[in-house]
Amino acid sequence: MGAPREPKAAKYFVALLSSDPDLLDSVEKDLAAGLSDIDARSELVPWTASNFYEKEMGPRLWRQFLSFAALYSPGRLAEIKLKTQAMEERYRADTHGRRVNLDPGYLDVYKVVLASTKNAGQRIYLHSGIYGEVTLLYHNAAFHGLQYTYADYQWPETLRFFTGLRARYLSQLRQRAE
Repeated sequence: MGAPREPKAAKYFVALLSSDPDLLDSVEKDLAAGLSDIDARSELVPWTASNFYEKEMGPRLWRQFLSFAALYSPGRLAEIKLKTQAMEERYRADTHGRRVNLDPGYLDVYKVVLASTKNAGQRIYLHSGIYGEVTLLYHNAAFHGLQYTYADYQWPETLRFFTGLRARYLSQLRQRAE
């Protein structure tokens, strides 16, 4: 019989989506103030995965991922999702909807996990109305999507970002162990 124990700390990131790239600098500062220093940024790439957000956020959306220097318990995912939702509200444009979409998640040795406010067959309830979803699995020396993985999480540039982030995370774990 196994004994319950706390998991290793995880590497948190936030996926940003906005039609206003100039807004992302302010958002980044707020995220760093609320979580920790930013230690990695993906390239800013045009969002081509769907038209889902255009009505609310406008056309010509941009996607970027940021990660944070501090490692936190995976058990904080729901708390961090609630923080990012509050931040989205602060940036809301009166009645026109969100100006930025912030989706937090974490990476550990084996997987990338996202937070969501929506239930689905592949999601598990965490707390406070927040669900968690394994989005990418790491095996055979690479990240792989699942049948429900969002298209932008399978883009080559996204997979490169998470592969580099995993290497950074493993380095952080080794430093902690010394």
